[in-house]
Amino acid sequence: MDLDDADAPIVVGICRKLDGVALAIELAARRVEAYGLRDTAALLDQRLTLLWLGSRTAPPRHKTLQATLDWSYRLLSSVERLVLRRLAVFVGHFTLDAMLAVVTSVNVDQTAVLGAIDSLIAKSMVTTRPIGAMMRYRLLDTTRTYILGTEITDPEVADLAVRHANYFRRWSEQAGREWAALSSGAEREAHLADLNNVRAALEWCFGEGGDPEIGIKLAAAAAPVLLAMSLLSECYRWSQHAIVALEGRTRGEPEEMQLQANLGVASMHMNGPSDAARAALDRSLAIAEAGGNVLSQVGILGTLSMFCTRDGEFKTALDHARRARTVAGAAEDPHAMALAQSAVGRALHFIGEHGSARSELEAALQHWSHAQRAYLGFDDRILVGLGLARGLWVQGHPTKAAVRARETIKDAESSTNPASLAVALAWAPDVFVWNGDLASAEAHADRLVAHARSHSLGPYLHVGYGYKGILAIRRGDARGGVDTLRGCLKHCHAMHYEVRNTEFNILLAQGLLAIEQVGEAIRLVDDTISRAEENGDLFFMPEALRVRGCAVLAMPTRVDDAERWFKQSLELSRRQGAPAWELRTAIDLAALLAGRGQPDDACGLLRPVFEQFTEGLETADLAAAGRLLASLVGRTNS
Repeated sequence: MDLDDADAPIVVGICRKLDGVALAIELAARRVEAYGLRDTAALLDQRLTLLWLGSRTAPPRHKTLQATLDWSYRLLSSVERLVLRRLAVFVGHFTLDAMLAVVTSVNVDQTAVLGAIDSLIAKSMVTTRPIGAMMRYRLLDTTRTYILGTEITDPEVADLAVRHANYFRRWSEQAGREWAALSSGAEREAHLADLNNVRAALEWCFGEGGDPEIGIKLAAAAAPVLLAMSLLSECYRWSQHAIVALEGRTRGEPEEMQLQANLGVASMHMNGPSDAARAALDRSLAIAEAGGNVLSQVGILGTLSMFCTRDGEFKTALDHARRARTVAGAAEDPHAMALAQSAVGRALHFIGEHGSARSELEAALQHWSHAQRAYLGFDDRILVGLGLARGLWVQGHPTKAAVRARETIKDAESSTNPASLAVALAWAPDVFVWNGDLASAEAHADRLVAHARSHSLGPYLHVGYGYKGILAIRRGDARGGVDTLRGCLKHCHAMHYEVRNTEFNILLAQGLLAIEQVGEAIRLVDDTISRAEENGDLFFMPEALRVRGCAVLAMPTRVDDAERWFKQSLELSRRQGAPAWELRTAIDLAALLAGRGQPDDACGLLRPVFEQFTEGLETADLAAAGRLLASLVGRTNS
């Protein structure tokens, strides 16, 4: 049999599937001669085959793996057999605490169980492995398959699945409380090891002969854990199963509130802000309000604010955020107030109230620096950090903005939450693009595309492609960038992910100007300005007005109109307290004035704007302003 390097992972997978058991590997190797390596691996994935024949000269107990396990099983005492049969309810690793809670019963006490476990470990029927600070136990897959294939006559076998499901419901409740406080990968690995048993318990609860009542409680406890781990499709699936199972039962309980909220958030991450996600979040909020649950009301209102932002409803997003602040203020709960401040700050950021937004976000960040910071899978420190980074840039602090953006990405990486990292990667590159650091923007955009694709985070994937289009335009490939941006906007619109519309449409218009499609660029900017005024997306409005003026400059007969657009942009930039936008427009207007033979006026306009900045003189806009000022001063002196 000839194997090459490409076959090595398949061989490793077979050996791992068979737990390194020599006889099992030998029997599998004989099958390779008949079926080939890949088909043998596929057969093992479908079902461990215990009846494959070994050598004709082997002792009877080595003829098949089944015969070997029969022989080993008959050597066990009755208590050991009983404990081994009960351990087969576990999938993968389990703890001593779980084992005692599930296996112990009236007729088998803890002492008997512990004695049987010691013996089964000594006989290699149960394996051990330390994970973190705790020892974990596991039945070999071959052993578990054998046990599940035997006729189990234990009269309490029906109770095993119930005890197993109830134990992992309690485990999920505790894990949900602890997860945000776990800072290292080793600490979180211990929790991840138990997820297979949570999944198995859910499968049983909602399967034939299961207990949906337990399943509802288990899903409500497990969904926040799955969401915190960014296991979004699983969170969605089990939340949906449990909500369906609620039909005909009492509605409006805390379990339903939790299930609806997690269903809505998982759906929003995977598919954008859909009608189904909104309905789930609205239902969760109604239950929280009926039950007087302040923290849940604030958290869900904040999530609804984010939902509306993503759907392009910026005024409604601010309304939800302010409702959250009102509820939090009435309860005097610091944690709820920080959630509300985060929501209000982010909503104000998008409507262009930069000073107020920064105050709210900094207050929230101060709270999250010493408190648990995750709610419904969202790490608020990440959301706040992104808002502060973008706000610092627009308020004239480009260096501090880049530092904050990088720190936020590091925070997201340390959270080990794929959704949080996707959010950070989806927004932080803006700062690098604005600063002219295209290499950093490209590196983060590439990472976003790969990350979003591997975790099925649809909206973020297309944002990553949007950045690629922006970078293409900035580097001179305007036609390719325009095509890419159009594709990004099309896919985002199909997912109701409208939060990037204003920004990406402005950049698309710049690409259209670069390929001399002036009329289409003007129509696009006019439509973008109209929509932004209607929905409250005013963060980019000064930039939209500037680009509208640039579009007019491409039509030489209407130069005076360009000055009007530029002055509107300057006025709004100053009202918003956005010197970064003001500088861009001042550069364009100063160049226009200089071209008319008014270098003194141009210098008088640009110099005071430029001198507001105390950092980042090497960034793209400030460097361009410096060069223009130098040329204007030279013309003035001459």
